[in-house]
Amino acid sequence: MLNQAIPDFELPATGNHPFRLSRYTGKKLVLYFYPKDSTPGCTTEGLDFSALHDQFRRAGAEVFGISRDSLKSHENFKSRQNFRFDLLSDSDEIACMLFGVIKMKNMYGKQVRGIERSTFVIDEKGVLRQEWRGVKVPGHAQAVLDFIKTL
Repeated sequence: MLNQAIPDFELPATGNHPFRLSRYTGKKLVLYFYPKDSTPGCTTEGLDFSALHDQFRRAGAEVFGISRDSLKSHENFKSRQNFRFDLLSDSDEIACMLFGVIKMKNMYGKQVRGIERSTFVIDEKGVLRQEWRGVKVPGHAQAVLDFIKTL
């Protein structure tokens, strides 16, 4: 998938407007997939991206967080944490399947199907330029910003 155009897709977004990939032609995009709203790692990751929001914007990039949570859950999560970017609800796993982020994971000794924390950078022409899978949160948002600045 790296260095290939990403097919257009649409997902519901916070702020009461749908996200459509093709509307962002001409901008760099950061799409970060996370397992669940209001959990410690996902909250920290969102806060890290939010803290760097102005720098992403200055670098010509828009940031979006994606999980399978409902739009209502996303609205609450975004509001509580004061995230400065929108969250996309992928309850039907459209983007999750497109980017191959659904994995079997161990949770409390059981195998469960869930999102593997992953981030993707798409360039102004809609081409995937970088991916991180199995992300560890500390320092990740800064590493993504550093990469964006090289494009």
